[in-house]
Amino acid sequence: MIIFLNFLVQVIQVYIFIVLASVVFSWLIAFGVVNPYNPTVRSIYQAINGLTEPALRPIRRALPDLGAVDISPIVLLLVLMYLVVPIITQFLIPQIAGSGL
Repeated sequence: MIIFLNFLVQVIQVYIFIVLASVVFSWLIAFGVVNPYNPTVRSIYQAINGLTEPALRPIRRALPDLGAVDISPIVLLLVLMYLVVPIITQFLIPQIAGSGL
């Protein structure tokens, strides 16, 4: 059980970094720092969007329109943290403390 929960926490943490990379990448494109017409940049952006968009799309539909401000990544990050913190505090830390590591 502890191995599965540890794996789940690691997957969620990697996804958090992917969401953060998506936000930073979209800012870089919006401010003209990177060229979105470059094939390498476009493929990286499409890969990151392909990973994050399925989770962000329902959040965007549920949130009110705020104009040019997209807070759906913030909501997704809060939900992911809400999933990770209880797993760590209720299951993993007591298991590690009880094992004497």
